Amino acid sequence: MTSDGRQDFAGTAEFRHDPDPTPSRPRPAEVLAESIVEIVSDSGEGAQRCGQSLAAIAARMGNGIWTVEIIPAEIQPPHRSVAGASGNRVRFASGPVTNVGDAADLVVAFNEQVLLSRLHAGEIKPGGTILIENAWQNDPDPAIVAAYAKVVAGVRADGYRVYEVPMAAECQKYVPDPRKGKNMFVLGMLCAIYSLDAEVARAQVRFIFAKKDQKIINANLELLDAGWAWADANLDLKYKVPAPPVAARQVVMNGNAALALGVVASGMEVCAMYPITPATSASHYLSSIFEKVGCVVHQAEDEISAATFAIGASYAGKCAVTITSGPGLSLKQEALGLAVMAEIPLVVIDVQRGGPSTGLPTKVEQGDLMAAMFGGHGDAPKVVMAVSSIEECFYSVITARKIAETFNMVVIILSDASLATAQQPFERPVFNPDWLAPPINQSAVPEDAKPYDWDARTGIATRFIPGQPNGMHCLTGLAHDRDSHVAYDAAINEEGLLQRSRKLAAFQTTLRLAPVFGGDDGDLLLIGWGSTKGAIEEAVTALRAQGHKVSSLHLKYLQPMASGIDAVMKRFGKVMTIENNWNDPKDDPLINDDNRRLSSLALLLRARWLVDVDCWGKARGQPLKPSAIMQAALAKLETAEGEQ
Repeated sequence: MTSDGRQDFAGTAEFRHDPDPTPSRPRPAEVLAESIVEIVSDSGEGAQRCGQSLAAIAARMGNGIWTVEIIPAEIQPPHRSVAGASGNRVRFASGPVTNVGDAADLVVAFNEQVLLSRLHAGEIKPGGTILIENAWQNDPDPAIVAAYAKVVAGVRADGYRVYEVPMAAECQKYVPDPRKGKNMFVLGMLCAIYSLDAEVARAQVRFIFAKKDQKIINANLELLDAGWAWADANLDLKYKVPAPPVAARQVVMNGNAALALGVVASGMEVCAMYPITPATSASHYLSSIFEKVGCVVHQAEDEISAATFAIGASYAGKCAVTITSGPGLSLKQEALGLAVMAEIPLVVIDVQRGGPSTGLPTKVEQGDLMAAMFGGHGDAPKVVMAVSSIEECFYSVITARKIAETFNMVVIILSDASLATAQQPFERPVFNPDWLAPPINQSAVPEDAKPYDWDARTGIATRFIPGQPNGMHCLTGLAHDRDSHVAYDAAINEEGLLQRSRKLAAFQTTLRLAPVFGGDDGDLLLIGWGSTKGAIEEAVTALRAQGHKVSSLHLKYLQPMASGIDAVMKRFGKVMTIENNWNDPKDDPLINDDNRRLSSLALLLRARWLVDVDCWGKARGQPLKPSAIMQAALAKLETAEGEQ
């Protein structure tokens, strides 16, 4: 087995197969409402595949799941290093799961250094369970032996429940290279520990390696069964997370795959992109399926070319999409200005990551809101929307294409690195022909029509498609009049600015504000956007269970915003945004009310409605946790009580 399924086994190993591993000493399982598991290893050892497979098995059994990949910043980090930890976190529960959760209950570590990385990050629950590879206690290098012994002794002294597992030794019974088998052995252990269905697990392994030789499939099944049998025979861990019956057919995928499928479902036929983490896998997945439906993924030579290629394709008749991340969005800004000025529909998907500059390529941050809204020079109104779940990743692309072509505008979808790799089940979409764009209009343009004959009420002009009789005109990125003639006259320039802004206002009248989560009024309102929704609402639920009058409002459209937000804010004693971007901490000795820099949404809400909006957030490259949001909300409530 390999970590990525691409390599064959070396040599001819003798494989043993237990067709139905069962515990030698059956014992009752402890019933849990949920559990959070992490599998961490060096890059290339397959911990990510193990976690993804565990999540898929749980989801197939009906559990709610949410996964987050643990990705090192470097492409090839050194082995056995704290910075090189690679893996996956899986949260699964008896009900729906909307976020990464808090600290992990159980961690499987392939060496002590990757374990340290999770301990240093505070990602393991105090007293939690640790299963660690014990091969390092007999390593030829005395320094490695000493490092392993020190860490294991330390975590035991700190109260963690530690099990030293002979992963390599057990895998060598089945394969010559244990690095090419540990992940399936560990998957078997975890399936046994959590009482998952053996046949569902085997079906998942067959699915993973369906395109491989039967020998490879059999080897991986043997490793799965071996891990299962070893756990049942040697561990006193046995849990069960009950799964309710699933009423509707579901699919399980990550956010980038959902975005790619949304592109297909929307009817867009051209995607132009340049590879950039963490957005690249969306275009990779799209490339694997797009040609089958007669569409094209164009890999441009750079981000600017990708944007202009997409704009050209859109100008030719159908809306196109370009996929990128923060640095790429910065490079595309001048081209996006051209699309705004020429009123060419375009969808831009921005999978946000930590910044500025190269920043944190593999880590999450909600740092691009201001760039999406105001990144270009001059007034360049664009629709900006944010997705908050894997399901929204799919449907938002369909909606964005409709908006772009209805209003002849640029629409930016803000996803992020957390959603990009997170997996979540949702009801299987049923295709609707209304999702698709209508056929290209090639009828003759009326003789007296103008290419920018803006409607006085909406600012929308009928779009001329190249090839329409009587529709020939000169397209320009310069200021222009209704005939598309370059014009520097002050009144003409102002009219163009007004009409392009009027389209945004016209779209705003179609928006409806999302319902408030929790009570309609109270002591504290938390406002968020994007991937923080699940964590915020979980925190609000817990706070309300404790008797606190806390509610939340989550915004899908950031530009424009729906009417009624100000009325909602006025029904609460205090308002605070929750965001995964930078804001100055109040306890910094140099920070005060005059110089404190606020988070993005807080700044926007204060400017628009002149309401005292506070903010809390982190920019650590990690998803926000429900417990951290609870602590921030409680601190705000205490402050409010002290002010009374």
